[in-house]
Amino acid sequence: MRTLRDDDTGSATVEFVLVGTLLTLLTLAVVQLAIAVYVRNVVHDAAVEGAYYGALADMAPGDGASRAEQLVGAAVGDGFGATAVATPTDGAAGPQVQVTVTATLPLVGLIGIPGALEVTAHAPRESFD
Repeated sequence: MRTLRDDDTGSATVEFVLVGTLLTLLTLAVVQLAIAVYVRNVVHDAAVEGAYYGALADMAPGDGASRAEQLVGAAVGDGFGATAVATPTDGAAGPQVQVTVTATLPLVGLIGIPGALEVTAHAPRESFD
């Protein structure tokens, strides 16, 4: 019985599987965090770009929302389901365009909670005056 208890045969295989599984899960968690940060940055940049586009003197605010949706679709994919809404507002410095982009917060790959990620950007409205 003592020889069976002290025998280390096969323990390296078990240790490899346990440590390999742990390292694989840790790596996948870091990759998923990177995907979530990437999607957040894409949505933020699209909201800013859409606000500035909609604030141009010869554009309507709705054009900025369309531009933001187009940018998210080009960077992440058309099936991602980001929606943008542009509204003209009055800020402290004068009229502004506000673009709010709502998107899916990715939890597993690009699959996640729909509408959980919301970013708002403002831009000063230009005029020909």
